[in-house]
Amino acid sequence: MTDLYPNPRCKPETIHGAAHLFAAAGYSIGGLRRLRQETAFRHILLALPICTLVLALAGATIGDYYLLLILFLALIAAEALNTAIECIVDHLSPHWAEFARDAKDLGSLATMCLIVANGVFIASVVFSAVTSGGG
Repeated sequence: MTDLYPNPRCKPETIHGAAHLFAAAGYSIGGLRRLRQETAFRHILLALPICTLVLALAGATIGDYYLLLILFLALIAAEALNTAIECIVDHLSPHWAEFARDAKDLGSLATMCLIVANGVFIASVVFSAVTSGGG
């Protein structure tokens, strides 16, 4: 297994005040760059326009679109945390260990729960449209 972070660096100094807001935005962008490397994240990005189209065909309300966006943002957040857990676990335990398996499985569960929540929401909008004669 290769080390993802082969060149350790010194811990950066703490940033305070307004500069901290810009630094935090930079850290978030760095996290997004890292998350883009994950296949699951790319699948989430692919699923969003597909689910938006399904809502459009079902005659969704503006509130439905807002809820879809909130659920997808929560899913992206869960995937980011799951990836963070995997990075830490892979660093702490490059060989198989039960704690590593458990940590990764729990992170995966969090992501799966939000995938199911998205699916239930989309199915409920489609079901509502079908039973009301809309769409």
